[in-house]
Amino acid sequence: MPPVPILIVAFMMGACIGSFLNVCIFRIPESRSIVSPGSACPKCNTNIKFYDNIPIISWLLLLGKCRTCSEPISARYPMVELLTGLLALASVIRFGISIDFIIYFVFISTLVLITFIDLDHQIIPDIISLPGIPIGLMASFLLTSLSFKDSLIGLLVGGGSLFLVAWGYQLITGKEGMGGGDIKLLAMVGAFIGWQGVCFTIFIASATGSLIGAVLMFFAQKDLKFAVPFGPFLSIGAIAYLFFGHELIFWYYHIAFR
Repeated sequence: MPPVPILIVAFMMGACIGSFLNVCIFRIPESRSIVSPGSACPKCNTNIKFYDNIPIISWLLLLGKCRTCSEPISARYPMVELLTGLLALASVIRFGISIDFIIYFVFISTLVLITFIDLDHQIIPDIISLPGIPIGLMASFLLTSLSFKDSLIGLLVGGGSLFLVAWGYQLITGKEGMGGGDIKLLAMVGAFIGWQGVCFTIFIASATGSLIGAVLMFFAQKDLKFAVPFGPFLSIGAIAYLFFGHELIFWYYHIAFR
């Protein structure tokens, strides 16, 4: 495990990136610049000073309110910062100070961004997923655990499998059951973690999606046509593979075929 100072720096770095992700989550679906203008209160539009924009800490010190208008600021802002900080911490523990850490943390941050945009708008912007596909392919030349061949097969398996599912569903029911954004997202996931990662991701996403979807339908009193975004579950599956996938696959084969 890396030394404690490195763990602290990794968490702080992740929280700062989480703060930037909050801006992206809010602005990308509206096709607004993520660079300018600076952050402002969503209620009174007052520019936020740098000392009121410290990840997690500023929200706590201000008791979750804007300094100017005292209107509540959503707890999701520090939640995203805390989540991203913890994921950075977990990533540096998992991969150490390495190129794998940098690449995979960028990948994980992208999945966090996609997750919250999909939860809010039920869309996965092409501007995020499509560039991620060639970036994943190029990253395979630097990653120690993924070859270009595995990355390419992962891309084809990821995008192709969901495309066939979506095509088959539409053929049988005459209705679109899965958006193109999910297909492009899984293609990007495959490019970063290979075909084994795609299979693991689909399994975890389907299991968690079915469970949570059933709970939501029960409490919302909806039928099977109730729409639940699938992108967050694909993201959960991909992140789970990075941290636990190899161990769980080894455990499964050890139990199933001993």
